[in-house]
Amino acid sequence: MDATSFAMWLFLLTEIMFFGGLFTAYLIYRNWYYPAFVAGSHQLNIFWGTANTAVLITSSFTMAMGVWCAQTRRKGGLVLSLCLTLLLGLVFLGIKSIEYSEKIEKHHVPGFHYSLRSFTDPASDPEIYDQYHDKPLALDMARHTEMYFGLYFAMTGMHALHMIIGCAILGYLIFRAQAGDYTTGHVTFVENFGLYWHFVDIIWIFLFPLLYLISRHG
Repeated sequence: MDATSFAMWLFLLTEIMFFGGLFTAYLIYRNWYYPAFVAGSHQLNIFWGTANTAVLITSSFTMAMGVWCAQTRRKGGLVLSLCLTLLLGLVFLGIKSIEYSEKIEKHHVPGFHYSLRSFTDPASDPEIYDQYHDKPLALDMARHTEMYFGLYFAMTGMHALHMIIGCAILGYLIFRAQAGDYTTGHVTFVENFGLYWHFVDIIWIFLFPLLYLISRHG
């Protein structure tokens, strides 16, 4: 293992500890304020979450193909694979922006304008409550839904930031790949970026059930 690969693995280890801390905090608060976290989870759109999961799984495949093309010196395949991976990354971010806009519209962004109405007054959000939740939360418990969304935005926001950085690096890789830089035997950069991209995808694989699925049952 060369120095750059070792540095990448070390970086990923620090990222695991960072996201592991967020996951642990989420599970602790979920245990303390379970009804609030169940109600908060019902406000997430499973369709968009599932779509984004499929998008990222597909992007892992295209990135793996890109690494293989670099290793086998297939310039056309490398450029195509990287372009597809970038496109899928942008699709993921586009879907996430739709989800965020829904939270902004309902005033579910933690802060001074955070609204408890969806949780204390079921009639104000009949689509959600008719399907999942027929009883309003007590005011004291409803306040803790802000904690749920605080952790939601912290975890998905940090993940989205990693995606944005990844897409920017992909743009650079595509530019260099078109010039033939990674099909002459020098593939370490592509391989290391592949590790980064797969790591970001794996983080989402944990986030999706944690935020969208397991908290819905209560």
